[in-house]
Amino acid sequence: MNDTKHQLVTTTQIQAFQQDGAIRLQKVFDKEWLNTIARGIEKNLANPSQYSESLDAGSGRFFNDYCNWQRIPEYQEYIRQSPAAEIAARLMGSAKAIFYHEHLLIKEPGNQSKTPWHQDQPYYPVDGRHVCSIWMPLDPVPVENSLQFVKGSHTLGPRFIPRKFATQKNYKLKSQVDHRSTGFAQFETVPDDIDSRPDKYEILSWALDPGDCVVFYGATLHGAAGNVSLNTSRRAFSTRWFGDDARFAERPWELSPPFTGGLSAGEPMACELFPLIWSQA
Repeated sequence: MNDTKHQLVTTTQIQAFQQDGAIRLQKVFDKEWLNTIARGIEKNLANPSQYSESLDAGSGRFFNDYCNWQRIPEYQEYIRQSPAAEIAARLMGSAKAIFYHEHLLIKEPGNQSKTPWHQDQPYYPVDGRHVCSIWMPLDPVPVENSLQFVKGSHTLGPRFIPRKFATQKNYKLKSQVDHRSTGFAQFETVPDDIDSRPDKYEILSWALDPGDCVVFYGATLHGAAGNVSLNTSRRAFSTRWFGDDARFAERPWELSPPFTGGLSAGEPMACELFPLIWSQA
């Protein structure tokens, strides 16, 4: 495979991502990919999956759906052929990129649903550093509507219990799992002082245009405000990726998404359900 490292991400960007836990990349997806995903979104909205959710708050709704890539050709084309996989691998410092799942998130104009502070990785059955998301908007996103990240939080322990977006309550435990064997400290509740303690938490957030994206680790604490715009939706297409050191892990609560790929604890994540998309030549 041709080495396109300098066309996609620079050494400075890789270092910033690995240090801060999140980064904005500008103009990395061209109009062809944006149009491809827009067509896929229309199919998704016309025929949502059993995992879709619609939350009404204010004058608009917050719609999200995931794990539709196998039935929506436009999603699959983007996953397999766009720069996303290589971007994920390069930033993580991984020799390969394994696709986990996609997630469509739409906040309609006036939707006041706040995405609570959370880490993605505790929702998933995976341990390791090489877990990240590429969050790509299809509409302009002013900074007040954008994702927010706690700088450097991916390097801190402990990990935090997943939260239900609808209720903002912690997931209920289904079993007790000894996380010491997988490198995790005891899971804790997400701190409740993130918004009120700017002296304690440095927040990263960026305005985004179509073609831009933000990339962040699965262990980076993040959240988002509602959509303050009264006339523009905030459509975002997020893809989740694993790298070299990702290993299957048990969780003491329900998984989201609820798939294991038939893997057992400690096994590498690449399998039929989680395909290898990119590898370094």
